[in-house]
Amino acid sequence: MANLLEMHNITKKFGDVVALNNISISLEMGEILSLCGENGSGKSTLMKVLCGIYPHGDFQGEITFAGEKLVAKNIKDTESKGISIIHQELTLVKQMSVLENMFLGNEITQFGITNDNEMYLRCQTLLEQVQLNVDPHTKVAELGLGQQQLVEIAKALNKQVRLLILDEPTASLTEKETAILLNLIKDLKAHNIACIYISHKLNEVKAISDKICVIRDGEHIGTHLATDLSEDNIITMMVGREITSLYPVEPHEIGEEILRVENLNAWHTTNTHIKRVDNAHFALHKGEILGVAGLVGSGRTEMAQCLFGSYLGKYQGDIYLENQKVEIKNCTQAIERHIVMVPEDRKKHGIVPIMSVGKNITLAALPQFCFGKKVINEPLEETIINQSIAKLKVKTASVDLAIGRLSGGNQQKAILAKCLLLNPKILILDEPTRGIDVGAKYEIYKLINQLAQQGIAIIVISSELPEVLGISDRVLVMHQGKIKADLINDNLTQEQVMEAALKETL
Repeated sequence: MANLLEMHNITKKFGDVVALNNISISLEMGEILSLCGENGSGKSTLMKVLCGIYPHGDFQGEITFAGEKLVAKNIKDTESKGISIIHQELTLVKQMSVLENMFLGNEITQFGITNDNEMYLRCQTLLEQVQLNVDPHTKVAELGLGQQQLVEIAKALNKQVRLLILDEPTASLTEKETAILLNLIKDLKAHNIACIYISHKLNEVKAISDKICVIRDGEHIGTHLATDLSEDNIITMMVGREITSLYPVEPHEIGEEILRVENLNAWHTTNTHIKRVDNAHFALHKGEILGVAGLVGSGRTEMAQCLFGSYLGKYQGDIYLENQKVEIKNCTQAIERHIVMVPEDRKKHGIVPIMSVGKNITLAALPQFCFGKKVINEPLEETIINQSIAKLKVKTASVDLAIGRLSGGNQQKAILAKCLLLNPKILILDEPTRGIDVGAKYEIYKLINQLAQQGIAIIVISSELPEVLGISDRVLVMHQGKIKADLINDNLTQEQVMEAALKETL
């Protein structure tokens, strides 16, 4: 069978930096190829070449699609051929309806007038195809992330897609939403639609792929049948070294109590009859890594936001720091008490994307680098920036590069560097490795252990149970705003955690 896609000897440079070096991949009709590699390995660059975001002539090499040489000037050219990409950051217009998004720039018209009835019926058919039961006139902003992802796929199907590229499609989805999406991809395969799947979740990669291609530092490391590779094999190919355990275990001493929370309640930001945190109570000790597990919507993030003073709704409770009762009504008060938080949504709440890497790192700690209150000691600031980048191993071409141009893992390391400049006694990490490759995850886990060794108390919130169990000394289990269990992590299993979350009483 002739290949649907062939990319031959693709080389792409940015100035003197070689982002892709002589990479070749191929794909048959109805085949699922997973593209794996660390952040910054070149996966997204390769897909931008394929989709015409980097136009023909901006790279070396040749692309053949459906037996014809592909010469694309822009993404519209590749879409017309049947190539669609769904980015990790969805491109839907939130204040427009599902129907309006579906046909945006691709309206069905008759005599120069949009045919609203035909578009509505076509939209309904496409939504049924992706098993999404919503009215076409529903605003996208009213849908969950999983539903929005399905709208993006329906939009691609509307363009007669033959090759669908999915970039980290499940990074922000629940397990149920992920299962629906993976089943849909298998259904598309059955209809001869090919797929390139980019994900750091290797269990998904193994479950869904026909072939797996690994890229490292812009080089093609290898392409193999999925059945021939274990997750450990993939990790070794990705990072260039064998990681014997993804969760490094380093001894750290757990000291005296540093934080005690009693009767913490938080109400929904608009519907004040609903509690997002319901009478939570727990303690945290110096040098302890406390994991917080629970299903999405269990109240984990809201509880953390109350401790950091960033929850937007009403909340109240008793918080004791080193046995002294304190009030924390805003982030400034939390930071003054050496409580620091890495937020769940790093792009929205963790960085200023257009500012430089260096300025992002020092932004929250500027008073430390000032003469008086107004003049920044720039040589001192530059020294601290360079030290922080070296300490956290942030990969950046320059400290002056806009942080939004870094990979997700390096953005997260820069946020951690910023937090450490605030000298935290308590560090709250909300989904610290979401959308990050295994190599960067390993480095962040090592850092968490090192900080615990220094006596910093750490709260880790994660939707990935293996992560919670892999790095925590103790686990709080939350469900519907309540802390259902407080468990010592002595060979704790996922089944025990889920049973604790779903049982009726504590």
